[in-house]
Amino acid sequence: MPADLAVIGLGPHGLPLAQAAVAAGISTLGYATGPEAGPLTPAELRRMLSGGFRRATDPAGLGRVRTAVICAPTPRAADGGLDLSQVEAAARTLAEWLRPHTTVILESPVHPGTTEEFLRPLLEKGSGLRAGRDFHLAYAPSRADPGNREHTPANTPKVIGGLTPACTESAAAFYARLTDKVVRARGPREAETVQLLETNFRHVNIALVNEMAVLCHDLGVDLWDVIRCAETKPFGFQAFRPGPGAGGHGVPQDLTGHAGRPLRMVELAQQVNGRMPRYVVQRAAALLNEHGKSARGARVLLLGVTYKADLADQQGTPAHEVAIRLMELGASVSYHDPHVASWNVLDRPVPRADSLYEAAADADLTILLQQHRTYDMQGLSVKAQLLLDTRGATPTGAAHRL
Repeated sequence: MPADLAVIGLGPHGLPLAQAAVAAGISTLGYATGPEAGPLTPAELRRMLSGGFRRATDPAGLGRVRTAVICAPTPRAADGGLDLSQVEAAARTLAEWLRPHTTVILESPVHPGTTEEFLRPLLEKGSGLRAGRDFHLAYAPSRADPGNREHTPANTPKVIGGLTPACTESAAAFYARLTDKVVRARGPREAETVQLLETNFRHVNIALVNEMAVLCHDLGVDLWDVIRCAETKPFGFQAFRPGPGAGGHGVPQDLTGHAGRPLRMVELAQQVNGRMPRYVVQRAAALLNEHGKSARGARVLLLGVTYKADLADQQGTPAHEVAIRLMELGASVSYHDPHVASWNVLDRPVPRADSLYEAAADADLTILLQQHRTYDMQGLSVKAQLLLDTRGATPTGAAHRL
């Protein structure tokens, strides 16, 4: 049975779109290009299937939809840029089955110009059709925030930039079925650059507050109290909080290789955020020394190894580097995470703590890397021999905070 929508790529950008589409009553075909964002709960899967969602293994189904949205992941490549191989594979598959009057939208995070210079030629060559004449082509930043219950696809404005005005309107008509507000950009490059600005805004501000965390520790200042006070300002300030690094699927882009023009603030932000796992381990070793223990042979428990609270997603999580650096110092590392049943570092399994409080009491040092809502930090601060809190989750004086 034909579907209205094909979501190509069921990763962190595609799966939320598919769920929103099904919730809006749109019959949806899901075509995976790689690993999915995470297993759906049985209830979520039942809701999607009853709402008209179908997983497809035969790409022929892509030729029977009115709208196709490419949501393939674009992780960081070896040269520091974006790896577009999954977008390319999705485009080649779609092009083979593309029919006239279809609306094709790219939602994957990409460099400005990718829709026109990379995706368009692939679709036109593979299909024999012409974008803007035979089919509509547009770009829309994903804006997915997994686990956010306040800002959903329905109440988050959607930015659209089409190859032509008709392309923009066709894409806008589709997204108007999903969201309360559609914002029209001048074109795909502007829409792509919206995604660039939003992603870099996050990373630059995380870097700023991470640098403040290091400075405040050296000065003996309680940064968490500083942020609490600063966020009362009703204008000109948005609160960000420090942590052991900046993970996630939105790769910061400085465009050095793409446009020949580096964004120096983004370049510096990457350096600052990239140093945070090392800083966390330095603080951990210093704490152990202050309490008469060496990192070598110390039992260290890591709490929360995902990049975001209350999700199983480990994309870009700083926990990996923290664990590696602790192991290099000779520490015996274990972990606890209610969302991660098993965890490998350097292709070796890391022991998982079954009983959280017993493990914290037994460990020489417990490090909170991610604050899942199931963690009772007051109770953990009492049980743990030594607790390093990188998220500011414990009461003042109950633990050593980043």
